[in-house]
Amino acid sequence: MSSFPALLRRGVLPLLAVLLAACQAQPPADGTAPAAPAATAQVLPFAAAYPWDAALQCGTGVPASCLLAVIEHKTSKVALHQIDGRSIRRLAEYPVATHPDGVAWLAPGLFVAAVEMSYGLDFFRWDGTRLTRIDQVPVGFTPREVTVLSAAQGRYRLLATPYDGDKVALVDWTEGEAPHVTPLTWCREPWHPVVADRIPGLDGAGVVVACRRDKRVVAIPADMASPPVTLASFDAAPRRVVLSPSGRWLYVALELGGRNARIDMHTGELQWLASSPQGSYTAALLDEDTVVWGQSSRLLLQRLDGQGRVTETRTLPVAGFIANVLLKELDGDGAIDAVVLAESSLESTIVYGPLWPAATPLSLGND
Repeated sequence: MSSFPALLRRGVLPLLAVLLAACQAQPPADGTAPAAPAATAQVLPFAAAYPWDAALQCGTGVPASCLLAVIEHKTSKVALHQIDGRSIRRLAEYPVATHPDGVAWLAPGLFVAAVEMSYGLDFFRWDGTRLTRIDQVPVGFTPREVTVLSAAQGRYRLLATPYDGDKVALVDWTEGEAPHVTPLTWCREPWHPVVADRIPGLDGAGVVVACRRDKRVVAIPADMASPPVTLASFDAAPRRVVLSPSGRWLYVALELGGRNARIDMHTGELQWLASSPQGSYTAALLDEDTVVWGQSSRLLLQRLDGQGRVTETRTLPVAGFIANVLLKELDGDGAIDAVVLAESSLESTIVYGPLWPAATPLSLGND
């Protein structure tokens, strides 16, 4: 038994200050290199076996105590961690059917996970001492993601989207009542949907999703009764879409090629964003025009102007293939921090901000 997991279970994991130098990380596949030695950033590693997704629920204190629900894909577990400023400890874990994929919080102490081989959604409650599965709802396909569409007075409307195929499901769920599941058909591999208040070409709000296999981004009206409307098509697979804080920009992470994209949600304009040939697998927003792309073995940080031109690129080396990046102010210093999930690793990290000054300027050669 290694000392790290033992320390983690005892809840006394110390904060580690490490030097994030480019030589410490696996070189990017595209061969680009930092223009200068990397800055020092404070990084807190924590045990997470092949995490495909995670979700944060934080209190109101300064710093806020947060619960981090983590999906451990290959070991088929849902794990719960507590983050208190610059410390983290594992509270509980729960075994599920083969290959859980996605997770979302519903309410304090209540969350839901998408589990492939249960062909549905597993609901969990944390009472401060024990993690319990309280319900399972079949949706008829292997779900990749679960998204909360609405939550009011203990009634939840959820969207389950597939690992592959074109089947999705609306799930109306209330604890203690029979769920109602409505099957729908969208596009091939609709991954990581987001709820948008304004969508070009539609009257009002709806859902926007990256159709990975169809290589397009589509929108569906909030009533879910109309067929998807294509917002943009691509040569490379779009893996994830992320809205900017105001809802003005929809950022699109493209798996291959030397560019990503964003869509103006007011006008429908598509802007191409210079990147690296390595491709991007996830994205998160520091502000309207500062994006963090998750790649292999690094975070790519970029600032853009109003026309989508990259004004500066920086990089932070991190270990593993980056499945998701959660941005949140965790330690009370006013700077945004990053929970970085490495889906190919037994260990993930919290990188404490400010992130931009800690990142190293990077010349891509095509920005």
